[in-house]
Amino acid sequence: MLLRKFIGTWMVVFLVISPAIFNPCTSQLDSRWAAKKKHMRDKVRKMFYHAYDNYLTYAFPHDELKPLTKSFTDSLSELGNLKHEYLPQDYNGSALTLIESLSSLVILGNNTEFERAVLWLSENLTFDVDARINLFEGNIRVLGGLVSAHMLATDSTNRLVHGAYKNQLLMLAEDLGKRFLPAFNTPTGLPYAWINLKYGVMVNETTETSTSGCGSLILEMGALSRLTGDPTYESAALRALRRLWSMRSSLNLLGTTLDVVTGEWIEYSSGIGAGVDSFYEYLLKAHVLFGNEEFWRMFQSAYLAVQKHFRHGPWYHEADMKTGKATYWQLTSLQAFWPGLQVLVGDIAAANSSHREFFHVWERFGVLPERYLLDHQMLHPTEKYYPLRPELAESTFYLYQATKDSWYLEVGESIVDSLNLYTKVEGGYASIRDVTTMELEDHQHSFFLAETCKYLYLLFDDSFLVGQNFIFTTEGHPLPVLSDWHERLPHTYIRANWTFAQSGKQARRASAMSLQVCPATTLNAGGHGDRQVESACHICDAHTDHRCFTDEECGVDSTTCRRRSCSMAGYCGLWLFI
Repeated sequence: MLLRKFIGTWMVVFLVISPAIFNPCTSQLDSRWAAKKKHMRDKVRKMFYHAYDNYLTYAFPHDELKPLTKSFTDSLSELGNLKHEYLPQDYNGSALTLIESLSSLVILGNNTEFERAVLWLSENLTFDVDARINLFEGNIRVLGGLVSAHMLATDSTNRLVHGAYKNQLLMLAEDLGKRFLPAFNTPTGLPYAWINLKYGVMVNETTETSTSGCGSLILEMGALSRLTGDPTYESAALRALRRLWSMRSSLNLLGTTLDVVTGEWIEYSSGIGAGVDSFYEYLLKAHVLFGNEEFWRMFQSAYLAVQKHFRHGPWYHEADMKTGKATYWQLTSLQAFWPGLQVLVGDIAAANSSHREFFHVWERFGVLPERYLLDHQMLHPTEKYYPLRPELAESTFYLYQATKDSWYLEVGESIVDSLNLYTKVEGGYASIRDVTTMELEDHQHSFFLAETCKYLYLLFDDSFLVGQNFIFTTEGHPLPVLSDWHERLPHTYIRANWTFAQSGKQARRASAMSLQVCPATTLNAGGHGDRQVESACHICDAHTDHRCFTDEECGVDSTTCRRRSCSMAGYCGLWLFI
């Protein structure tokens, strides 16, 4: 099977491949869950509307709800602004939570409310405001929300908004995209992290940004270009992504922060969490959405580097991008998206292993703390909060789709129960300031409606996905995968980048990350010479003859994703000790 078809099937259809391929022992849904899924779906629906209705009552049209005081915050200019610098004086919000809720309303089947919200935004929303915002947050939350909702509103198979809609959301998205473009006017093409929506880049603006900030723009801006016919937005995002990739180390690792003017790294330590996470996600999803092999080649190299240099058993520590040596041994809540990404490349065993460790931490504290020090087995002294993040629910949803193991439904039930027990208040859902005391914070983040409730709902009711082809952005906004968005590549180029595994007289097409071969095996590459291929989770042994003196010379087995060890005879392998 073509890997592109394999990934596309996993990512956008989910249910086409039989779950028995991955876990035959649990491929049949436990009958006791048949009725319970409906019950849990209804509980999540109530969660969403408790948060949404309170936002409309106490905060709309401002950005986000303050559920404890039943008031609002105009927080778009505060997102990512840890020091609360340059806050606007006359900014009254952009209905951020309403924008973030649009696709969730469709998934919950509330087409009437979706239409009402779309028409209100069409008539009232403006970006001609003196507000300095974070480019990354504005892209994934606002631009992504508008583009996704426009595509849902104009879906010819299910028109959700009738005659009054004349592409107003797309026009708003294009206006916002134009306001983003001055951020890319740098010597490197890497964008500033901050942009003033009315005046562009401010004088003496900071030149520091993150890997995520530069490398997680291609989905939304690429979709905007495809919808408007204006290549400017996609070109800017692609130029930044290519420049960022060119800055990788010889180990195919990237740092966390960099300077957009000099193109120099500021922070060399890196991982899969904050500051880098969505960079990996967007490489793979951009390949699926746009069909560009360049994104796939980047992702394959980056993914294998992560598995080799960051992974330690089921955990992922941080490491120096130049040496690969561990720097920080810590779990961060944003890392919990990683198992979901691994599902999309078929690395199910590794995804399951990491997901279970994240859930163990959730069970220990009742929610997932922002940062946990693995080497000291303790909470970070200042980052003890849980801001209603969605990443564990997201990965749970993907793993359930992959395996149909009802254990993941139990995980989802536990997440729902914890949210209702610890974070639900009369005025909505509040973030947790300290997971050791469950002290609450007066903030209901927009991503709670855009992602947390959405992924929990899809876990128990995936009817929205039936017959549909979608990817989800890092903010949970669905983008349809359209065949006419895919670039047509020359046949010779495709042949040069795919291997052919011989089976008798017939050759089957495969890729290095779908073969699951271990140790690395030499295959005849269809007239292009012999090549070695390795699976997604495979890390080669240090020596080609698999001889060893220590365990450190052994890699990771591709089939089980377990670390190989050195036997008494001096060979790497998987050994069962009784």
